[in-house]
Amino acid sequence: SKFTCEICADDKPRNHLFTKLGCAHSYCTDCVSKYVASRLQNNVTKITCPAAGCEGGLEPEQCGSVLPKQVLDRWGDALCEALLLGIPKMYCPYRECRAMLLVEGSCGAESECPYCRRMLCGQCGVPWHSGMTCEEFGKLKVEERSSEDLLMMNLARSMKWMRCSRCGFFVERTEGCLFMTCRCRHTFCYSCGATLTEHYCRVCRR
Repeated sequence: SKFTCEICADDKPRNHLFTKLGCAHSYCTDCVSKYVASRLQNNVTKITCPAAGCEGGLEPEQCGSVLPKQVLDRWGDALCEALLLGIPKMYCPYRECRAMLLVEGSCGAESECPYCRRMLCGQCGVPWHSGMTCEEFGKLKVEERSSEDLLMMNLARSMKWMRCSRCGFFVERTEGCLFMTCRCRHTFCYSCGATLTEHYCRVCRR
């Protein structure tokens, strides 16, 4: 025997009838699968019967046999996030992890992700930036935020190296005046970074 799906209007074998909506409407399993996926795509987690005004509803456990695992997982994750909507949360900043972390009470700056065990900043939600404030880290270019770059920044700070204001290369002064010439031929003050054309800085007045 067959039935007519109320979404695609095709006649389908009776074994393709989805029967778990809790209402009298008839839909084929293919259309239910596409319908759920489209609702999730629109960030809708409470999924009801497609018919206007019908109160028939769906839960993930009712759809295990008709939905792809990827769609089921996305639905479960979306429901969890909806439940946790009022709870402060952040995500692990490491691309390979991206676990959702609940922020309980006052989260310390130096924190550890319980899933990947790597260090992160609980204040600004980025990989841990040792020796640097959140504000200083936020001013860095994206390409300067790797752990190797942060180590270089800390080394430069401890050695009191100055950065060329044109190319960004670190320059070390060993002796002499504050007039520095970078490898890019830019000349600047080693104390404040101002561009110089003579051996006197009008900003530092020396």
